[in-house]
Amino acid sequence: MFIPCSGTKSHDALPGVVRRQAAIAEGVQLIEFRMSRGAVIPWHDHVNEQVGMVVSGRIVLTIGEDAMTLGPGDGYVIPSGVEHTVEVLEDSVALDVFSPPRDDYRDFVP
Repeated sequence: MFIPCSGTKSHDALPGVVRRQAAIAEGVQLIEFRMSRGAVIPWHDHVNEQVGMVVSGRIVLTIGEDAMTLGPGDGYVIPSGVEHTVEVLEDSVALDVFSPPRDDYRDFVP
């Protein structure tokens, strides 16, 4: 199955944060986040494991008590149930994989 970008929808997730589901399968989901400088994703957690990579820009990601400034090519792993937050230092794009897929992020089912 192929999913052209034109076949997906973008959603304003938070001020300065746009989310787009790029692909989904039974056990995994790929989400693109486009974030504007100054945006903040507040502290939250979820049952889904999350792995991701910064494609462009710079963010500060805090996972539990550990914070790191990340740039293009830097990856991260957020275990299930661990609180985390993001501060966007410059316009950024990140790709995140969730397992299992987040029901609140489902835009389509293959």
